[in-house]
Amino acid sequence: MSAMDYAIKADDQAPLIDETASMSELEAIRPLPRISIHAFCESEALLRVMEKCGHDRRMSKVSLRVTSGGIGAAVNMFAGAPTPNLVIVETKANRAGVLAELAPLAEVCDPSTKVIVVGSYNDIQLYRELMRNGVSDYIVQPVHMADMLRTVAGIFADPDAEPLGRSIAFVGAKGGVGSSTIAHNCAFGISSLFSTETILADLDLPFGTANIDFDQDPAQGIAEAVAAPERLDEVFLDRLLTKCSQNLSLLAAPSVLDRGYDFDGLAFQPVLDVLQRSAPVTVLDIPHQWSDWTRSVLANVDEIVICAAPDLANLRNTKNILDALRQLRPNDKGPHLILNQVGMPKRPEIAPANFCEPLEAEPIAIIPFDIALFGTAANSGRMVSELDAKSPTAEIFSQIAHTVTGRGAIKKTKKSGLRALLGRK
Repeated sequence: MSAMDYAIKADDQAPLIDETASMSELEAIRPLPRISIHAFCESEALLRVMEKCGHDRRMSKVSLRVTSGGIGAAVNMFAGAPTPNLVIVETKANRAGVLAELAPLAEVCDPSTKVIVVGSYNDIQLYRELMRNGVSDYIVQPVHMADMLRTVAGIFADPDAEPLGRSIAFVGAKGGVGSSTIAHNCAFGISSLFSTETILADLDLPFGTANIDFDQDPAQGIAEAVAAPERLDEVFLDRLLTKCSQNLSLLAAPSVLDRGYDFDGLAFQPVLDVLQRSAPVTVLDIPHQWSDWTRSVLANVDEIVICAAPDLANLRNTKNILDALRQLRPNDKGPHLILNQVGMPKRPEIAPANFCEPLEAEPIAIIPFDIALFGTAANSGRMVSELDAKSPTAEIFSQIAHTVTGRGAIKKTKKSGLRALLGRK
């Protein structure tokens, strides 16, 4: 495959984020379905834009091919090959020239193929003429990544479909840092504080603890969903869910060792797709491991929360995870960071300010060590806010729920607040 004509692959080196595209614009764009796109770029600027689009998680299902060349190159290629779902062509011609160039392309395009034209002239008459001749859209340079993604999504993403739910993944920087406990309390908080239908999916199939933390013993759960992707829809998922409270449902892990749990990279993608169509919020409890499937899940969720304890191994692992996710998700904001188990008696710790400095990331919450509170909650199958809704820790979980759902910034707490702990030495 030559440098002039190539496909964008998921494991290619990801480019830096397009600084002109705001995060809020990108977050509003729906993921694209499984389609094929072939872009013909006359300029380096458009070629770079298409490269960035190819690395965006909203294009994870799209087969994208990019060729250096204009409309003539597209005509030559499709004269002897079937056309994809979408052809993007760039031209520097004026109104009459664009229409003349597109005429032979129309002769070789399949009737179902959509066409987007990228041009240099902001000409409303040209736009109307192109629309009358069957072009799906006309974009004027300079084109930014968000412009292109929004245009393609406007053609292929169903505007009448139900809005996709928000997916929030919690992952620990190291085993034993309390990531699962935080995920479970956060899911409970979101469902109760906002009266929002929430699904908690425990993706740690062999050792998941969500069923214990909520005092549940479901016969089915996530294992059945992953094992039968061809059967998976909203109705089948509903049969696998266990009700934990009025607005919280659990997709539990089997937590047994009667089999191996090896999965390919996209094994959980059908589950995530159905979960996002089934509830406004899905909280994913991801085990501490680095594999193809965990990378895939983390690459495609809306929000990521890394939970860490204040020691050297956690600092190293958090740095590595942040660097990896910045490569996997170049067009998304960085993961949230939570420091947990801070202030454990007799344990040497890295001060929160010193922990965060090399990461260039400020934590959204710092949770103090409280073995009595968390131990009692775990042993009784209850959440912290159920035991003591007015405790500082319950307030911190409320703040986390607000932050990860985009409902507002963290408020200060009196004794265990973020600012006070950040200043500790």
